[in-house]
Amino acid sequence: MEMKGKLQEIFSSHHPQRDALIPVLQEIQGAFGYLPPEAMDSAAKFCRMSPVEVYGVATFYAQFKFSPIGKNIVMVCQGTACHVMGGARVLQEVKSQLGVRPGETTKDMDFTLETVACIGACALAPAMVVNKDTHGRMKAEKVMEILNAVRSH
Repeated sequence: MEMKGKLQEIFSSHHPQRDALIPVLQEIQGAFGYLPPEAMDSAAKFCRMSPVEVYGVATFYAQFKFSPIGKNIVMVCQGTACHVMGGARVLQEVKSQLGVRPGETTKDMDFTLETVACIGACALAPAMVVNKDTHGRMKAEKVMEILNAVRSH
């Protein structure tokens, strides 16, 4: 379905007011995988807000993405425990293997790399999450093997 039709479908289940903004943005991201600029402008009109206000709200929440994300999400923990145990080396290897920096997506749209302050697996430091699978006690040498296993699925 084209963007305009999908947006109308999303807006039809909400009241056109400011309070609807976050649920509307969540549904837009659910439909498109991120918040396209033209969809954010439409959400602003629908919620009776300025585009700048909508952008301000959307950038406040880490859940919202502003560019298309890859099929697979790689999160490398950079929290204290992971940092002390070698998280920076793991991150460097992931960056090297994928050819992207945190917040970027590979050209083939296969992987998006993110860093997080803590994934809650401090006892497994350093940790990396690929999609929903947590990989603990990571070593840079294991990165290629894990990414290749995900690619083959």
